[in-house]
Parts: sequence; structure tokens; C-alpha cells
Amino acid sequence: MDVAAAEEERRWEAVAMAFVEHYYHLLDTSRPSLAGLYDSTSLLSFEGQPEFGAEAIARRLAAAPPFDRYRHRVSTVDCQPSPPTGGILVFVSGSLELPGEEHPSASPIAINDGLSSLSLQMFQLVPTPQGGFVVQNDIFRLLYT
Repeated sequence: MDVAAAEEERRWEAVAMAFVEHYYHLLDTSRPSLAGLYDSTSLLSFEGQPEFGAEAIARRLAAAPPFDRYRHRVSTVDCQPSPPTGGILVFVSGSLELPGEEHPSASPIAINDGLSSLSLQMFQLVPTPQGGFVVQNDIFRLLYT
């Protein structure tokens, strides 16, 4: 790998890690603020249910289970470049501890007196004219075992 390619890879990784840290912090502490990460053309698939645009996505996330009661644990973050030029795909795996709750069709993994489900989330970040990024696509799934 040449020097320019290595520097570009480090840039994707830095953006991806900063985004993941910021996203899950907002999810846990200020869910309404997540709307600012999306725009009118963004698409969220949350447990298979699509939502289009920042306003609809914000409503869906506000109606989601109270994630602030749960503990998010990010296990891995992978990233790749994506179109348009400067875009980044971010794939996050981890777990979401669900104290005292159970999915009706499965048995979550027991962890420390609570319940946990594996979580997967994929983001496509696209550059904005202002030099930042917006979430163009977001897919979230809990995996019950």
C-alpha cells in the first residue's frame, strides 16, 4: 500500500470512529439530536421498517425503546470508501443489554443479571458541501440467539 492510500485509509477510520462515538453518545443521552445527522433524502431501516427523511427518522428513533436504559457495547467498527467520492460505509457490531426484557420469539444471551442482544448497524456517510458528513443510509438490526 502506498503512502497516499495508507493516509486515506487512516482518514476513513478516523471519521468512522469519531462518528460511531458521537452517534451512540447521542443515542444514549440526547436522542432528538440525532436528527441533525440525517437530511431530507436519508433512509433508515430500523428492524426492517423504513423511514425516509430526517424528520421521519427522528420520530422513529424517538419512538424506539428507551435505549438510555440500556448499555451499548460496540465490539467492532469496519469502514470502506463509498460513492460519491469521499463517502464512507461504516459497519458496527456490538451488543445492546436489555435488562429484564425478552424477545417473544427468541432467547437473548444472559449477561450480568440482564439480557443482551447482538446488534448490527450499517451507515453510509456522504460528504456535505460544508465539509462534514450526513448519514445517507442507516440499517439497524438486533440479532436474537
